[in-house]
Amino acid sequence: MAKVRFRDPAGSIRTGTPTNNGVEFGNESYNFDEVDVLAPCDPSKIICVGLNYEDHAEEEGMDLPDRPLLFLKPPNAVSGHGDTVTLPEGKEKVEHEAELAVVIGEQCRNVAAEDAMDVVAGFTCADDVSNRDDQRVEQNWVRGKAFDNSCPLGPVLADPDEVPDDANVELRLNGETVQSSSRAEFVFSVPELIAEITQYMTLEEGDVIITGTPAGVGELEDGDEVEVEIEGIGTLEHTVTR
Repeated sequence: MAKVRFRDPAGSIRTGTPTNNGVEFGNESYNFDEVDVLAPCDPSKIICVGLNYEDHAEEEGMDLPDRPLLFLKPPNAVSGHGDTVTLPEGKEKVEHEAELAVVIGEQCRNVAAEDAMDVVAGFTCADDVSNRDDQRVEQNWVRGKAFDNSCPLGPVLADPDEVPDDANVELRLNGETVQSSSRAEFVFSVPELIAEITQYMTLEEGDVIITGTPAGVGELEDGDEVEVEIEGIGTLEHTVTR
């Protein structure tokens, strides 16, 4: 069952069940305009995967990696459904990247691929907002990837069983579909990613793995409206300002 994390009118952070028009918690029901929908988790780190779709590697003019290409976003990058992402000042090329996000459900290390789904709390939508001006000229991608609010997550945490193996992954920019692919096109599957990552680091409950973006990444401008929709999860919405 999907879950939504939110701040209620009293200011308390709750985790409830989404409905058609809002969210339920305990014996209370709230409309979405009464609450602040939060990112579905509070990660200590976000592990990102590059070039995990062949078509994206092609559009970037790069070869497919022989093992997952990994980098990090810190907790300050997290933002939620309905938030506004402020683009870095003075940067000309900042782009969207629709991604399936995996939320970890328990502390884990050295997880075998066949056991990997046992440590997954659920899936959500992500937009890996990327500052290409700096990413193209630095090796560690801190300026390119780690700026504030650069990883919107949400709107809900979906049970993995509710997300098909060939789930559609789409991004609409101002209502126009610009990215459209399928989870079936991953170069490295979710279990393979978890097995690789946990060879090197302990994952904590609430940590996030964003699994790469398909072709169609493009520039963001002041006032843009972004929707990331993944089959079985729903639609993450955010706006952009400079």
